[in-house]
Amino acid sequence: MKIVLDTNVFISGIFFGGHPSQILKFWKESRIKIILTESILEKYKRVGRELSAKYSSINIEPIIELFTIYAKFVETKDISVNACEDPDDNKFIECAIASHSKLIVSGDKHLLKMSGYKNIEVLKPRDFIDNLLK
Repeated sequence: MKIVLDTNVFISGIFFGGHPSQILKFWKESRIKIILTESILEKYKRVGRELSAKYSSINIEPIIELFTIYAKFVETKDISVNACEDPDDNKFIECAIASHSKLIVSGDKHLLKMSGYKNIEVLKPRDFIDNLLK
């Protein structure tokens, strides 16, 4: 199963645990494939480094390196979406379209409102785990 992972889920999985952490564990176990674009990875890096400054016990760099090596990257240069209330969320929809992924996992209220757009489902981490991985 391939999914697009919103920044808030990625970051929560690293810094705070819970369902987002379980999703990252499923990725490490090759139970799911996480699809990325360069712009999504850059956002992961930026937000992760900001939080690393606050939580110095967590080094995000090895995790970013694993994603750089093992996540699946797609190119979205021929895809343009301008449908999200928060324009920064369009990149996740574009990634899903480019990868033919039908699922985005997010806790972002603006992105959750986009569920159903182009037949892409947007689920909260708990719903993803409860409905699709058990």
